[in-house]
Amino acid sequence: QVQLVESGGGLVQAGGSLRLSCAASGRTFSISDMNWYRQAPGKQRALVATITGGGITTYADSVKDRFTISRDNGKSTMFLQMNSLKPEDTAVYYCSAVTFGFGRVWGQGTQVTVSS
Repeated sequence: QVQLVESGGGLVQAGGSLRLSCAASGRTFSISDMNWYRQAPGKQRALVATITGGGITTYADSVKDRFTISRDNGKSTMFLQMNSLKPEDTAVYYCSAVTFGFGRVWGQGTQVTVSS
């Protein structure tokens, strides 16, 4: 199986930056695409960014040009650099991965709070 653990969340003022990390363990060779999702209070979980096994990235329109997704395959770690944060970015951020043989797996989430 594959386990994912997020870190790096916290409280930041609007305009500030945070860097989230997602550490994968277990059968990490089975991981293909990885994603960041977020869920704000009272809203459905939404896709924020995707990075494929080949390094192709895509972003939600709401975070394009502010957030950068990356991964270090050698260390089985994924990152989300978040700049120019806005109060509407406040949410629980989840790391997710598509795996061969184990389906989609999720981390436990990390809270990001942006104050105005």
